[in-house]
Amino acid sequence: MKKIDKLKTILKELKHVVVAYSGGLDSTFLLKTAIDTLGRDNVIAVTARSETYPYSEYRQARQIARRIGARHLTIGTSELELPGFAANPVNRCYYCKKELFKKLNRIKERYGMDFVADGTNFDDLKDIRHGRKAAKELGVKSPLLAAKIGKKDIRKFSRELGLATWDKPSSACLASRFPFYNRITKAGLARISKAEDCLKKLGFRQVRVRLHGDIARIELLKKDLRKAVKLGDAITGKMKKCGFIYATLDLVGYRTGSMHEITKS
Repeated sequence: MKKIDKLKTILKELKHVVVAYSGGLDSTFLLKTAIDTLGRDNVIAVTARSETYPYSEYRQARQIARRIGARHLTIGTSELELPGFAANPVNRCYYCKKELFKKLNRIKERYGMDFVADGTNFDDLKDIRHGRKAAKELGVKSPLLAAKIGKKDIRKFSRELGLATWDKPSSACLASRFPFYNRITKAGLARISKAEDCLKKLGFRQVRVRLHGDIARIELLKKDLRKAVKLGDAITGKMKKCGFIYATLDLVGYRTGSMHEITKS
């Protein structure tokens, strides 16, 4: 059975779903396929709005959901108030996802839906994902994972569906920019968000600004490193305006989960 057919079969078995929707590549593809398979009335997209989620991403999510024709709800979450989250332990994502999925389960009950589904894909198994534990505990389904659909598949299928997100860079919660056990603060999140927006305006699409005290460790795609060196003065100036004293360019380049590297040493 083809992967896309497998996915549709899985979705049909779920019947009525609440989709945890961030507006990113994975959740947009899942949402679109769920609507096409189950019908608009049987799918609800829910986006969580919080300090850890850039407003620009939320705005795009809202626009894309409208374009797709989805039923879309926004909920508020306050991760910094969660015991265990702000202290930033290695399993930080567990606390965040558990709170989110609890709220999504309440929406599921309120609207008479059958399941909550998230956009976890098959390639996510390669990374450390503490949020998976919360998903399993609260009965959240991961249709893309179950259908063994990975990132390349999602980009291909999304392009065929005409989704604007087909080539969207990977995104992640802003809390992932803090070294583990460095307390996550609202001010720090805002500084990171502003710094990354500045880099995007300079033409860099895939960006991470990792927070190391007053040092901004910048991760970009390797093909963009030469460009970043040429724009060094401009980048340094913008980082200083964002509250950093120093700006450093990580020569390894962008990669997911770089904060986990210190836990492996």
